[in-house]
Amino acid sequence: MTDHLASLPVPIAVGSGLDLSVLGCDGTYAGAGGACSGYLLCTVDDRIWLDAGPGTLARVQRHVPLAGLSAVVVTHEHPDHCGELPVLHNALKYLLGLSGLRVITTEGTRDLVDHVCGGAWPTFDWDVVHGGEERQIGDLRLRFVTTDHPVETLAVRVDHPTGSLAYSSDTGAALDGRRLDPDGTGVDVMVVEASLSAQQEGKVQHLSAAQAAHLAIEAGARRVVVTHVVPGSEPAERRAEVEAVLTAGGALVPTLTAADHQTSG
Repeated sequence: MTDHLASLPVPIAVGSGLDLSVLGCDGTYAGAGGACSGYLLCTVDDRIWLDAGPGTLARVQRHVPLAGLSAVVVTHEHPDHCGELPVLHNALKYLLGLSGLRVITTEGTRDLVDHVCGGAWPTFDWDVVHGGEERQIGDLRLRFVTTDHPVETLAVRVDHPTGSLAYSSDTGAALDGRRLDPDGTGVDVMVVEASLSAQQEGKVQHLSAAQAAHLAIEAGARRVVVTHVVPGSEPAERRAEVEAVLTAGGALVPTLTAADHQTSG
């Protein structure tokens, strides 16, 4: 192993054949040295970049060359989740000479990026998806659920033969976590936003720690990763708040902070 790869954090094992790497996890904007929302799902054969917030383009390349991406999945059009897409388009089109990268996203995200880029096809092979639909990428089954957010936003349930993951993306409390467990089997890893303090509950369509914990309980999470913590808040404190509510609800599950596992550089 090279020194470059050795410096990467150990990915979160979702199953024996599915790993999760955190590229960025700051909510709304990136704090100093941070990056906005972005994750990398890796199987033996596929590499899926999930959300492309500012700062994650550099970090994804520490794991995989851009030509090695199987697909990009972007949950909604807010810049802290899709901001790298126009830059990725320019890299692929003008410097790397690559086209046909599958981008699974909402109609709003496609329209926004097409406007900025003057049309991103054929560099991006757009695949517009809506809540209630599903897609297959190699061994991964992706099922999409509409969240409680001002623009069309999709939570994602990912199933692999060796493990399952649910990602809340951005949502208010109206999202029923049971929709992320459609088969009633629970989920091995739940990546859930916890943007708000308790005093901010209900003021914007995001989750507090307590609301994040309840969503994870509804989804049957066996591990929880707390993410989308805004700069100025302490991720460890937000994780402790989530864990306390999980414990009180009888869900004695390991709880991690995405910030402790994110790629740097």
